[in-house]
Amino acid sequence: MRLTGYTDFALRVLMYIAVHPDRRPTIAEIAAGYGISKNHLMKVVFDLGRAGYIETVRGKNGGLRLARPAESIGVGELVRRTEGDMALAPCLGRADGCVITPACRLKGVLVEARTAFMDVLDRYTIADLARQPESLRALLGQPALAEA
Repeated sequence: MRLTGYTDFALRVLMYIAVHPDRRPTIAEIAAGYGISKNHLMKVVFDLGRAGYIETVRGKNGGLRLARPAESIGVGELVRRTEGDMALAPCLGRADGCVITPACRLKGVLVEARTAFMDVLDRYTIADLARQPESLRALLGQPALAEA
């Protein structure tokens, strides 16, 4: 199973925001941190906002923030929302099947594999992916938070 770049970007945006709870990162900052196109991220961020995962704040101190706690955003939930077609083979996406459908066991095996894949993703949240915020911030070129 291979996730689309869109899903990858959506997960990375949410992780980036989750490791910066003290401020509101911008699209340009996130794009620079990951070394990816700002234009690609704009659509992802727009869609994440429409889906209720993030909120945008305009103005001088504007940027992005999670619309709900990172602990409540399931990885499997997000993948289901962002992946348009989860069919691992053409026979899983077609109602008409193929010539060997009556005797084929492949479809059942692929459905089982997809279910197992999603079951693993369902065990994790964005908070789980952002558990080492200092390490992630350092890798993204961000300074560590000052101790209070």
